[in-house]
Amino acid sequence: MQYPLELTFKFWALAPQISIVDSQGNLVFYLKQKLFKLKEAITIFADVEQTRPLFYIKADRIIDFSARYNFSDSEGREIGAVKRRGLRSLWRARYDIFDGETSNLTIQEKNPWVKVADALFAEIPVVGLFTGYVFNPVYLVSRADGTIVMRLEKIPSFLSRRFTIKQVDQLSDREQEQVLLSLLMMLLIERNRG
Repeated sequence: MQYPLELTFKFWALAPQISIVDSQGNLVFYLKQKLFKLKEAITIFADVEQTRPLFYIKADRIIDFSARYNFSDSEGREIGAVKRRGLRSLWRARYDIFDGETSNLTIQEKNPWVKVADALFAEIPVVGLFTGYVFNPVYLVSRADGTIVMRLEKIPSFLSRRFTIKQVDQLSDREQEQVLLSLLMMLLIERNRG
């Protein structure tokens, strides 16, 4: 993949829709989350027309704070999973990325004060419209030894929600898939922040 990748949430859509393009402007993934699902099931496509499915994300249980989201490819082969760290994620978002039953990678919010400031300023009339320019969360993906491998950062913007993913260290193709799918799922879960 040609990094950095840019993720864009479609702003005026009822159901969350994310387009991911590489540094050349080529569409890498397209995701449209279905509304009113008790048990999360998301399909990630290679095209906007949603004709070529690439990956599937499925929750292991009905609406739960710490559900595990399993990833599989278009042929049904398991790729990995991501799971929120339960109550420890209330203050600072933390997710474990799994390959089978082992977790070698972690997503962690860099500065939890950003979401606090964003929530406070968002409540102020007129000023709240501009918090997207000032308060932008950063999420770091790291290995168990603390080595940062990827960085997800919100781009300052007014109405749209745009993020960039930058590769910091080398990853295998399988790890890249696991990390990218985990970041997408995390953004859908955390979309009300920032």
